[in-house]
Amino acid sequence: MKKIKTVACIEARMTSSRLPGKVMMELCCRPVLDILIERLSLSKFTDEVIIATTSNKTDDKIEELGRKLGIFVYRGSEDDVLDRVVRAVESVNADAVIEITGDCPLMDPAVVDYTAGEFIKNYPMYDYVTNIGYIDDEKREIPVGMDVRVFKFDELKKISGLTNDPEDREHVSLYFFRGGKNKYRLKNVKTPDKWKREYNPRLTLDTREDYEVISRIYETLSEYNPRFGLEDILKFLDSNRDIAEINSGVIQKTVKDIG
Repeated sequence: MKKIKTVACIEARMTSSRLPGKVMMELCCRPVLDILIERLSLSKFTDEVIIATTSNKTDDKIEELGRKLGIFVYRGSEDDVLDRVVRAVESVNADAVIEITGDCPLMDPAVVDYTAGEFIKNYPMYDYVTNIGYIDDEKREIPVGMDVRVFKFDELKKISGLTNDPEDREHVSLYFFRGGKNKYRLKNVKTPDKWKREYNPRLTLDTREDYEVISRIYETLSEYNPRFGLEDILKFLDSNRDIAEINSGVIQKTVKDIG
């Protein structure tokens, strides 16, 4: 079997409704997006990291950062994120996509590899592999902010021609496990106990409270080990539950008809 090209595609824009400009907010004097790119580059199953942003003037900063880092940046529709990602991935001739949103600066490369590895090692068995649950009504066990979705690009391209549902166009891989769940070979990887906590810490960046938590984690752990992972984060929060409480009341946005 020929080696498949796998890209990690980051969806990023400056016009977030709850926290505008969040992907360029700084952690220890570095933009969030810069940190995410670096962490994804450490994944052994990622051949290339690319960015799919919008054609809005406000996202010029994202393109400038990409150029500075030598990262391919595609600019397209703000609302039709599905089309934007399809065109971005098509531009680099990839076979498989690791979908990552730009609000996950603490993403652990080991979490990416655990999920992507299941997809790639068994290729072409699965069309879509994730760690977020939802498939067959499985419960999410991985902390929010460690979401990984891996899928075949040719199937995503077909989906782009099949659906005009606004939610499908906004949430790139939603159709795989909602509208088309009976068409595709799907798998949810089980979360190892070392990455689970009953108090469900929130590690995504969507509000000021999230930024406070992520800043505390990053500033503390990166001082000793810039490549700290999810296990390190959870051990830190186990000993600092007051920090985990800062954003525990933030309600995660979801779409209808999923868990």
